[in-house]
Amino acid sequence: MNAPVLKEIRIYPIKSLGGISLSEAEVELKGFRYDRRWMLVKPDGVFLTQRENTVMALVEVELTDRHLRVYHRHRPDDFLEIPLDQATDEQLTAYVWDDQAVDSRVVSQEADDWFSRLLGLECRLVYMPENSRRSVDPKYAQPNDVVSFADGYPYLVISTDSLDELNRRVEKPLEMIRFRPNLVVEGVLPHDEDTWYRFQIGELRFLGVKPCARCVLTTIDPETSLKGKEPLKTLATYRRLDNKILFGQNVLAETPGILRVGDPVQVLERRPARLPFS
Repeated sequence: MNAPVLKEIRIYPIKSLGGISLSEAEVELKGFRYDRRWMLVKPDGVFLTQRENTVMALVEVELTDRHLRVYHRHRPDDFLEIPLDQATDEQLTAYVWDDQAVDSRVVSQEADDWFSRLLGLECRLVYMPENSRRSVDPKYAQPNDVVSFADGYPYLVISTDSLDELNRRVEKPLEMIRFRPNLVVEGVLPHDEDTWYRFQIGELRFLGVKPCARCVLTTIDPETSLKGKEPLKTLATYRRLDNKILFGQNVLAETPGILRVGDPVQVLERRPARLPFS
């Protein structure tokens, strides 16, 4: 087996929309720069995701030096450009899950109108300013650990080897993008990332928090936006613990800096695997 390396870096600038593969990215404590710093919400600030609005799976996002460019995959000529690090002065309290109130700013009326038309419901696009703080669950982190609009943690690591093991068991192979990782590693044993407590990629250090519990969002085909039974059906046969289905590991960054595809991965300290692999 070859030495483990960072195979891919992915960010998802607008929560629950399309991801972007990068050759290098800036690691910040709350997540990669530009990762899930924007989010679609209902008028009352409650977040929107593919779970209830599967058309969001078909919305692509591109990153330029000055803008995010957003468009429906089947209508690329109808696009929206969103300036980076800019928003209006209008403040709106956004909510990620039940108890996560986040101070945010409305991006623009143009963005609200464009997304409302796309999704067929009234919604707003909000931005998380740098001074906005959203804490990581204190059960798994220190009080000063912060996160973007991601579901719970700044980073998610999955190995290609874990996906290969899943694909060995399913009828139709699945792509990694279905699981929305930030860090894709290759060259380890399947589900080895479950045991990583402290690890290093290139010169940067990370802390493995806990295996990631997966939800119905993984059953939405990112190519068609149609829901199915996989991968949860198969994962439940060998990746279930305490009534949760686990795949990948939630991660915190200990040191900021630049990561590049091809950087070596070194595990510095392990914890016992809670879920035996079979």
